[in-house]
Amino acid sequence: MVKKKHLILFSTALLYFCWVFFFVGLRPDHLFLIFIIIAGYIAHPFSKKMVLGFMLFIIYWIIYDSMRVFPNYLFNTVRILEPYNIEKTLFGITSTQGILSPNEYFATNSSSFLDVLSGFFYINWVPIPLLFALYLFFKNKTLLIHFFGAFLIVNLIGFVFYYIYPAAPPWYLEKYGTEIIYNTPGSAAGLTRFDDYFNINLFRSLYEKNANVFAAMPSLHAAYPIIVLMYGIRQKLRIGILIFALFLMGIWFSAVYSGHHYVIDLLAGALCAFIGITLYEKIINKNKIINNWIENYSKKI
Repeated sequence: MVKKKHLILFSTALLYFCWVFFFVGLRPDHLFLIFIIIAGYIAHPFSKKMVLGFMLFIIYWIIYDSMRVFPNYLFNTVRILEPYNIEKTLFGITSTQGILSPNEYFATNSSSFLDVLSGFFYINWVPIPLLFALYLFFKNKTLLIHFFGAFLIVNLIGFVFYYIYPAAPPWYLEKYGTEIIYNTPGSAAGLTRFDDYFNINLFRSLYEKNANVFAAMPSLHAAYPIIVLMYGIRQKLRIGILIFALFLMGIWFSAVYSGHHYVIDLLAGALCAFIGITLYEKIINKNKIINNWIENYSKKI
């Protein structure tokens, strides 16, 4: 006899499949996600706990991916030149060519060493948070839920800003000018130099799947390392804190060096991180019902 919880699981998976098939656009990674969740939940008690432990991250991914259905450029005017002008005003670099944005400066002063270094940091913007979450899964399940809770809130705040202020990344202005071209494919921009150096197609293949190129501000690439660092401090990871701090600086540098973000995007991302973490810790986590649920949920995983 099929258990009720398994029936709910399969029904939810079917609804998600229909959602991506009819609205988002079915891709192999959708099928892989469905398989991992179902197989992980029913295969073994340990894998079931893993699925439950990472459920908030899965919810984040589904929400982000589903933003393809209603792109932010349909909701508000895309800003292309405005962020560039603000960037030059605040962080312009004087050179023989005039005042350059940091992106423009790095584009004319790149090196193989910095190409490899920036690519190494940038490829870890999701793996490092997930590895930290895996560590918390084994060491501190309650903090794991808090970490993912704050992570989800920060992302939701960022998504709202994407719709309020659709903004093109630096590489878009360089490649297409000020013309707004909807459904523009993603670009690896300066990260293609990393691919070329190793003769691979890593970043090119990743950015071809970009849900929306007009979502440069705020930079959630800049927000994630802050969340990891803050909860690394809470977990009292001495060496980990140093690694996470280095990770933060590396991601921030790489985002600008590769032409994916302006400095103002990074600052906006940092603001989202601090607002999201504060909102979660000072308000959401103070609610007794939510706090009790987290305690009970952490015992299940």
